[in-house]
Amino acid sequence: MTKKAAVFLDRDGTINEQMGYINHISRFILLPGVGKAIARLNRQNIAVVVVTNQSGLARGYFPETLLEEVHRKMISELAADNAHLDGLYVCPHHPEAKQEKFRVQCDCRKPGTGLLEQAAAELQLDLSHSFMVGDRWSDIKCGAAVGAQSILVLTGYGRGDQLYTGPTQKIQPRYIATDLNAAVDWILQQTG
Repeated sequence: MTKKAAVFLDRDGTINEQMGYINHISRFILLPGVGKAIARLNRQNIAVVVVTNQSGLARGYFPETLLEEVHRKMISELAADNAHLDGLYVCPHHPEAKQEKFRVQCDCRKPGTGLLEQAAAELQLDLSHSFMVGDRWSDIKCGAAVGAQSILVLTGYGRGDQLYTGPTQKIQPRYIATDLNAAVDWILQQTG
């Protein structure tokens, strides 16, 4: 079976507004144009996979049921633009977790690569021909670590990370985009 390229997307700050912990369904607000951007990738048969750290779950700021509700809302709002996700992978861990089951040192918390590796194995994805899009340097490092091309979006924490974190980092994004739509423009040029 031939492995396919994927676009891995961070969630908070890349797909939806970054507002700290989404501890109520009303705080989940899709960024403008995200559904249409993902639909463009879908039409090109490029797998779209969300990979998200959710330490708020580990810290007890919200229950698993709310995280599931947020993801149902995200999937529904994307579907309104004829967009779909091929996968959704969550790291619920944090060293300071309230619940012991989440208080583990894992390899899935970005910049760890566990979520991407799990998705690649389960969905038959070629990481070396894939892209990682996010608004934090942890996303950039994660993508680079698996051989994917990393893209920093300037939504969410992106502008601040570009200004204050980026200059001190050895690993740099392959591309910097104003938002997910601009990132998809660049990805489609690369895969053209």
